Amino acid sequence: MKKDFTPEEELLFLALGGSGEIGMNVNLYGCRGQWLMVDLGMSFGANEYPGTELLFADLYFIEARTDKLLGVVLTHAHEDHIGAVPYFAAELGVPLYATPFTADLVKRKLEEAGLAGEIELNVIDREHGSLRLGPFEITYIPLAHSIAEGNALLIETPLGRVFHTGDWKLDDEPLVGQPATEAELTELGDEGVLALVCDSTNVFNPAPSGSEGAVYRGLLEEVGRHAGKRVLVTTFASNVARLQTLGRVARETGRELCVAGRSLDRIIDVAQDNGYLADFPEPIDFDTAMGLPRGKVLIIATGGQGEPRAALARIAESQHPLSLTEGDVVLFSSRQIPGNELAIGRIQNLLAQRGIVMVSDRQSEIHVSGHPGRPELEAMYDWLRPDILVPVHGEMRHMEEQARVGLASGIPDAVVQKNGQIVRLAPGEPGIVGEVRAGRLVLDGDIIVPADGDAIVTRRRLARDGLLVVVLNGRGGGQVHGLGLPLDEDYAGFVAEAERDVAEALRKLKGSRDRDAVTEAARLAARRAAQRWSGKKPQVKVLFAEG
Repeated sequence: MKKDFTPEEELLFLALGGSGEIGMNVNLYGCRGQWLMVDLGMSFGANEYPGTELLFADLYFIEARTDKLLGVVLTHAHEDHIGAVPYFAAELGVPLYATPFTADLVKRKLEEAGLAGEIELNVIDREHGSLRLGPFEITYIPLAHSIAEGNALLIETPLGRVFHTGDWKLDDEPLVGQPATEAELTELGDEGVLALVCDSTNVFNPAPSGSEGAVYRGLLEEVGRHAGKRVLVTTFASNVARLQTLGRVARETGRELCVAGRSLDRIIDVAQDNGYLADFPEPIDFDTAMGLPRGKVLIIATGGQGEPRAALARIAESQHPLSLTEGDVVLFSSRQIPGNELAIGRIQNLLAQRGIVMVSDRQSEIHVSGHPGRPELEAMYDWLRPDILVPVHGEMRHMEEQARVGLASGIPDAVVQKNGQIVRLAPGEPGIVGEVRAGRLVLDGDIIVPADGDAIVTRRRLARDGLLVVVLNGRGGGQVHGLGLPLDEDYAGFVAEAERDVAEALRKLKGSRDRDAVTEAARLAARRAAQRWSGKKPQVKVLFAEG
């Protein structure tokens, strides 16, 4: 392989996001000098990046090779697969490809970003649509997932066929869409699959993920159990099948449907524009909902992950036109995403204080995962019979475990990689053959910056240790101002001592006019005083008073 990692007469795989983490999926396939990107996702900001909202994969590797990039093929419309499109598509400058539902959501994102006329967006038929890009022939294979038009990709190349699962599950009662059957997948296996690049998210679940049909029956039973009470269901807005289920449940329990949350409004609009939710009840407005008897309304609301500005949070804080009172019911028809436990707990505690009943998927069958449990993975292995398994879409523990499951199921080879590691799938023995730059970027205000850049590192230190500002007066001393130090009652004593220490440090310089030396002496003196008084090592900013 050349030093610049140009793929030659070989088939390469490279994840820039989504391997070693859940979310931010960005995958590349290389063959005969060209690259194909599958998905362009993001994650939401974490506490380790204070002040940021969105998290992206660092695309430096492929941004330096856009002349070799053929296009971006999108598997489905979840944010961790399409969310970065408005931020990077123009820079990549290549066409996008998606089935109708996904393409519609992407189109609206591009319009909001003012990019609709700049990006070529190609709509691929939802019924096993296909396209050819250079040495890659791609066919969409519908699979069940927690969103409309979830797809795997069959990627045919001169060196072998890859089955890239995207996010998936098995569902005997999918309610929305027609996923590929066991017979169809077995036929693909009969024709030969070189590599299975597979979702690892739910590998530790020893049971199948469950069907949407079972959720329909569970929700129907649960809502029916609360006659005379106002019932609110919170779920992922993108789960069109769940919305279809809730529409049926509302009708069959004699309740009017009310929808709270802009993302729900948008998904319903896009779904209906693309032929889904055809019999979805016409939602009533908030005022009408509040005027109905309590047992005659079913509310669908965003906010099940504890998002502070979402409808459920505002309802819990009594800051929304919809309200709940003692005895009313909130059904959490969604899983708790790791990292959101505290935010969800805050909302649940607010609801509990008001006597509102809460039901989760641990108490009632009101949610199923959109990702495959171990039995589903084993079934897919049996149908496709790949030569190589490449786990993706998971933390390292998930991917290592899937590799073990795959090898135990008879797959000859498994390659566990992480973001930035280049895997040669063919020819020869599969394995990691190189490593390139891969990292994280964050949206900080209106600017995309490195997640480990100075701004984020400094902000993290400020949050942990506070800030000292030392203003030197040019007469051998200065004023010390502290922010964020745990010295409420001792603050005046600390300031007096810190200012004496600064003056003494400057005296030892014997009138030096070297600004760098003066700055460093004052900084160290103030910081050492803060450490003596508080145990903290704050950031220190030294200023020189003018005049």
